[in-house]
Amino acid sequence: MQIPTRDDIAAAAARIAPDVRRTPLWRLPGAALGLDCAEVWLKLEQLQLSGSFKARGMFNRLRSQPVPAAGAIVASGGNAGIAVAAAARALGLPCEVFVPEVSSAAKRAALAVLGARVVVHGAAYADAYAASVERQRETGALVMHAYDQPEVVAGAGTLAAEIEAEAGVPDRLLVSVGGGGLVAGIAAWFEGRTRIEALEPARAPTLHAALAAGEPVDVEVGGVAADSLGARRLGAIAWQVALRHPLVSTLLDDEAIRAAQLRLWRELRLAVEPAAALPLAALWSGAVKPAAHERVAVVVCGANLDPATLG
Repeated sequence: MQIPTRDDIAAAAARIAPDVRRTPLWRLPGAALGLDCAEVWLKLEQLQLSGSFKARGMFNRLRSQPVPAAGAIVASGGNAGIAVAAAARALGLPCEVFVPEVSSAAKRAALAVLGARVVVHGAAYADAYAASVERQRETGALVMHAYDQPEVVAGAGTLAAEIEAEAGVPDRLLVSVGGGGLVAGIAAWFEGRTRIEALEPARAPTLHAALAAGEPVDVEVGGVAADSLGARRLGAIAWQVALRHPLVSTLLDDEAIRAAQLRLWRELRLAVEPAAALPLAALWSGAVKPAAHERVAVVVCGANLDPATLG
């Protein structure tokens, strides 16, 4: 499996520049968030086209090669599907999205608005993925993987390039992990120049389990962030990147994730999905404790949620 390089990520950034947003980097004193570190940099990817960082990788894959008449097909808990649907619509391509039953009604509605054909299949992402593979054999559509293709990982890495271009290299960077495409792209860009903390739900610990086993293994998936971080196994690219650029994994329970999601809304007016709250949950709960001098970058990865859940 090809691991994207910094050159690949730079090329992706140039390729997708007309298609995606350069999202804001909100730089705050740590004290403004009740933290002891020097600064917290919030990379606001919930403002990205399609509501999450996923648009970067999906545009990069569609822009990188010819697309058959059948268009694109993807299995997704929601965000990757929404990103593929948005990219396909922008490029005038048909799109089919397979989602598991755990996917939220809000994300299914967003897919329908974008004109995608939505198929609900199975209890978890892996079930939807298997069904999408069978369908692709029938149609010949271009397969869009939610997190485990070189073009997708390189696209995700472009947000790391933006962080460095605007503010330099942080002392550490916190990022949520499901299948691992985002953390892989970020680690590939920084190449060991910063400490990267992977935050995972305790009920969906793909990287944590892989590190413990010495290889990617299947995990049980559940919890409040399962619709976004519901991969059953860490991706092959993310695993190879983890071997090359060591990653630290921290697990968070549903209570801490949900509390951070609500706090982000009440104190900062950031309406984000549970997956996007993990990095702040780690900081606010004390699971991750940066030093007083550190500048900590945080990826706020997505906002595809039902606003009613924020109370």
